[in-house]
Amino acid sequence: MTSVPSKNIWIKRQQCPCGDWKCYVTCEGDVEEASVASRLEKNETFQSDSMVSPYVGMVFKSDDDAFEYYGNFARKNGFSIRKERSRLSPQLGIYKRDFVCYRSGFAPARKKSTAEHHRDRKSVRCGCDAKMYLSKEVVEGVSQWFVVQFSNVHNHELLEDDQVRLLPAYRKIQEADQERILLLSKAGFPIHRIVKVLELEKGIQGGQLPFLERDVRNFVQNRKKIVQENDALLTEKRENDSMELLEACKVTKEMDGDFVYDFTMDENDKVENIVWSYGDSVRAYTLFGDVVYFDTSYRSITYGMLLGVWLGIDNNGKTVFFGCVLLQDETARSFAWALQAFVHLMKGKCPQTILTDLELGLKDAVRSELPSTRHAISIWNIQPKISSWFFLSLGARYPEFKSMFDDLYHAENADDFEHRWSQMVSMFGFGSDKHIALLYSLRASWASSYMRGYFLARMATSAYLKSVESFLKAICCAQTCLRSFFEQVGSSSNFQNQLRQEMQYMLTKTCMPIEEHARNFLTPFAFNDFQHELVLSMQCALSEMPDGSYLVHHYKKMDVERLVIWIPEDEQIHCTCKEFESSGMLCRHTLRVFILKNYFQLPEKYYLSRWRRESSLVFYDNQDTQTNDDGWFQEFQSLTETLLTESTITKERSDYVHRELPKELKRLISEVRKMPESDGVAMDLTLSPSS
Repeated sequence: MTSVPSKNIWIKRQQCPCGDWKCYVTCEGDVEEASVASRLEKNETFQSDSMVSPYVGMVFKSDDDAFEYYGNFARKNGFSIRKERSRLSPQLGIYKRDFVCYRSGFAPARKKSTAEHHRDRKSVRCGCDAKMYLSKEVVEGVSQWFVVQFSNVHNHELLEDDQVRLLPAYRKIQEADQERILLLSKAGFPIHRIVKVLELEKGIQGGQLPFLERDVRNFVQNRKKIVQENDALLTEKRENDSMELLEACKVTKEMDGDFVYDFTMDENDKVENIVWSYGDSVRAYTLFGDVVYFDTSYRSITYGMLLGVWLGIDNNGKTVFFGCVLLQDETARSFAWALQAFVHLMKGKCPQTILTDLELGLKDAVRSELPSTRHAISIWNIQPKISSWFFLSLGARYPEFKSMFDDLYHAENADDFEHRWSQMVSMFGFGSDKHIALLYSLRASWASSYMRGYFLARMATSAYLKSVESFLKAICCAQTCLRSFFEQVGSSSNFQNQLRQEMQYMLTKTCMPIEEHARNFLTPFAFNDFQHELVLSMQCALSEMPDGSYLVHHYKKMDVERLVIWIPEDEQIHCTCKEFESSGMLCRHTLRVFILKNYFQLPEKYYLSRWRRESSLVFYDNQDTQTNDDGWFQEFQSLTETLLTESTITKERSDYVHRELPKELKRLISEVRKMPESDGVAMDLTLSPSS
């Protein structure tokens, strides 16, 4: 039996937000891993049904490929294999490989032990002659492995499918199961109870785990032994690495005055919590810090620390890094310190909305530290937990529940939500369910009927959360210490902040003046959303009310109406769908009214600065940079904006700029490099690490 160790200091948190330490949730990655494993198992079954028996002369690209093939063949036929002998030559390296049945040969004779409790276990080896021998040859400069001997004659009984899976070669405890086993063991669960819990959580029958009870016992005993032997070393490593991380922050601050960080020390004068950010991130926050996503899905077993990352979305729809924090625990007190420190690093500016995972401690911390900030929980963070909580318990009724829950999420108003919620609780007998109670207590932060009007800037979408997950995997991949993690964060945030405003031709779809006008202001990402709503506005019918407002509905869906209020004096427009309040982009209903009012250009106040082209990160106007000519930068910005605007009017202009601009920039760089490297005037061109 083998266990699969983790080489990464960061793992996905599995503790359930309900607060019950015995309860855990399946991470999305684990679901994907299980799905992949299931597909692979099905694929292996399909392949094994048509698998060709190895034969003399069979060719493999490598000895590893040969071993894998023979192993799959062995599993299908009721036995396992092992590597026996290999032979080495100075010219070819390893050029002979012998693979044999796991019962090949005989156990060496043991000397009789004088120990009182000697375990005289019988060997499984019985001299089986099943084997596959390979030889390496170089053919036209390419190494290939040929089968030179093969025998599938066994002198023992071959096992059935339900037995062969329990051979030591095929018994593995995956990383997710390891973490769960250790958590239950630490809580005092006996081994047989741990096995039972795993079977219940996976929804499988007894004895169907891919490992045995004794494998779990051996794993726990070995891990306890390792922990006991290495506990002192691990404690020292934690302390040293934490101090090294703090020192790295100090050094970075000396090199870059824009770098910011903060930390706390415990009663033993050891680093407790630490938070940091970069100059570019702080400047990005001034532009796009209206909505912040605070991710707390990763933690470190090695350091016993929780990782928190603040992220945003820029005007091109890209993920922007704002800051990072390491916390010693997951209490409301620690979360409160993290939020307080973050606002301080961001020069006192609080976000309009903060998106988080389902976390009770965070809920209390947001309420205390960000009283004017709206707290939102994306439905995409809730969906995986719904499956983990109710899939097994509801069984065949789960699809019905899931459909009802999805409809409830989209309820039009709070009264409708409350009514449907009561129906759902009654229908499925959820009266005393702790997870249902948790969801209900947080309904104001995730249900559409309560959140309508929260400014989310397109961040509560599956596309954005996939982008976040990609960024997190980049900074959490195979980091072995905090210092390397710190460097990876700096590298990834640098990549994220080097986002350029794409000079691409944006094709119009309606030929309406409103569309042409919007194209001059919005980035391609924002313009695409605007264009989508404008096209759909053509499918809307409307009727004017006596007070000058309008009822707007899809021409085929008469039962779903939106009320649009028009105030001509201030050119103010409001829709009950609250799309503008939520995303900063006008909805199809309001656009339909503007078209009716013969508007050929929208009032510029409806093009929010966060979605405009001039708000791109490449146009930072760093007020702290001491140069002798601030006007030069402003002129450069103005010229660049004009170029961007003019180049999108026609495809011919766009193609011309794409073709000629790189040439002009290369020419300019070449001319600058020909100039003297020093003229006796010192210039402060200090840049942050992410510049």
